[in-house]
Amino acid sequence: MSDPAKATTKAPWGLRRFPRYRFDARIQVSVFREGLTATYWGRTNELGDDGIGATLSGELQAGEVVSLEFPIPVPPHIMKVRALVRYSEGLRCGFEFLVVTDEQKLTLRQVCVLLANAS
Repeated sequence: MSDPAKATTKAPWGLRRFPRYRFDARIQVSVFREGLTATYWGRTNELGDDGIGATLSGELQAGEVVSLEFPIPVPPHIMKVRALVRYSEGLRCGFEFLVVTDEQKLTLRQVCVLLANAS
């Protein structure tokens, strides 16, 4: 179903549980800090069943919990999910999805299949 040459499988700390696929889309990231919500915009660079990578307009810290919103090429066409910042290197971040519904898991799997076939 997926071609290993088309997916990235290494993370900064070791092997990934799921492959990542090239994915370029605008993303909005919101984080609640010190009683205020900070919102950053950016571009995604990869997507997998369990997470997403992006370059943002502001810095986040590893361990922060954020809200993500980004377009996807299948209905409902917008994915809204909470995520954990797994790593942050300047403006580049990696996110692990948290509390993903069964419907969202299926949708993410469909998007990953599309991305694998498009590469």
